[in-house]
Amino acid sequence: MTDVLRGTGGVSTGRLREKFDRRVGRSSRSPLAMWFWEIDRVLLLMALFLIAIGLIAVAAASPASADRYSDIQHRIAPMEYFWKQAGWVGLSIPVMLVVSMLPITLARRLALLGLVVFAAFLALTPVLGVTVNGAKRWISVGIGQFQPSEFLKPMFVVTTAWLLSFRAKDQTLPVVLITGALTAVIGGLLMLQPDFGQTVVFGLIWLTMLTVAGTSHKIIGTLLGAGVGGVVAAYFFYDTARIRIDGYLFGEGGQVTDTYQTDMAHSVLTAGGVVGTGPGGGRVKFLLPEAHTDYIFAVIGEEFGLIACAIVALLFLGIVIRVFVKLLDEEDPFRVLAAAGLAAQFGLQALINMAVNVGIAPSKGMTLPFISYGGSSMVALSIAMGLLLAFTRRNPYLSRSTYNVRYGG
Repeated sequence: MTDVLRGTGGVSTGRLREKFDRRVGRSSRSPLAMWFWEIDRVLLLMALFLIAIGLIAVAAASPASADRYSDIQHRIAPMEYFWKQAGWVGLSIPVMLVVSMLPITLARRLALLGLVVFAAFLALTPVLGVTVNGAKRWISVGIGQFQPSEFLKPMFVVTTAWLLSFRAKDQTLPVVLITGALTAVIGGLLMLQPDFGQTVVFGLIWLTMLTVAGTSHKIIGTLLGAGVGGVVAAYFFYDTARIRIDGYLFGEGGQVTDTYQTDMAHSVLTAGGVVGTGPGGGRVKFLLPEAHTDYIFAVIGEEFGLIACAIVALLFLGIVIRVFVKLLDEEDPFRVLAAAGLAAQFGLQALINMAVNVGIAPSKGMTLPFISYGGSSMVALSIAMGLLLAFTRRNPYLSRSTYNVRYGG
């Protein structure tokens, strides 16, 4: 009887294996199988790993934020932020996978449509937006709020890549001026909120894509100089920028809160030492504003140590490096520019957030991708990662083709 059961089990296992190979095996040509073998699984795993770390970090930060934002009339449950974030993750991962399956042409067209839609929302934000900490960056949609600039970033990258890719066909096209005008319009709308940090990010992404597109050094140098001039002008004519810079550099301008945030973030970050206090063991985090959003990197440092912070930083660096290495043999200018821009988006946003947390940059109000709490940010970043996975897909049959000739040196 045992032998019979074993035999039956072997047949069942064999059928399951045969069914799996038929659907997603290397020999299968089904859409699911092609997606599975085309997708950069290492890049996908790094993104999922960051999301998992984010859930753990939000769980660590949730009690501190719940305690800080509770009052006599309204008491927030200690793990409320964690459960909400878990729900957003449950929505975002399928969104990322679906977007990663899109054909390149369809992904580009949807991004162009998304640019128009979210640019319109961005223009309406100063009028219809909800004021949070003195800025109107959010629009309420009844069931919640969303930040148009977060969704606009990947759409801007894909649209800019599409425009810049025409230069490969015709060098006389004024694509630098066109994309520059687009960046300037978006920057102007962001400054109305005001959101100086996101304006800087959009500008840096544009410069990165111009560099990848092979724009002359003179133009890049001129634009960098104009950017520095813009920051100086913002200091003299833009009160929010001047106050934050003064508060960061000199502790002046009445911005005790800004100085307190950056100083406290540094204290929380280093409170756990190399290995951290352990999950739930952090105490300094209860003094930190926005522990679950802008300063969650500091909470990771306190509870899981500086080693964990280094791992998070290396994951972001790994994503950027892997994308640029994969692009070395890519011949499609649009794919190159789109993937490079999306990788720059992740890298720059992570770099700015971590720089604020360690105290080498003034407070920006910018989240850490996939780590910080926030449904709007999580869904938007999942769309961006899905697009990045779509643009870095590779046909697995090309490398096995008898007509595919490789240079051997």
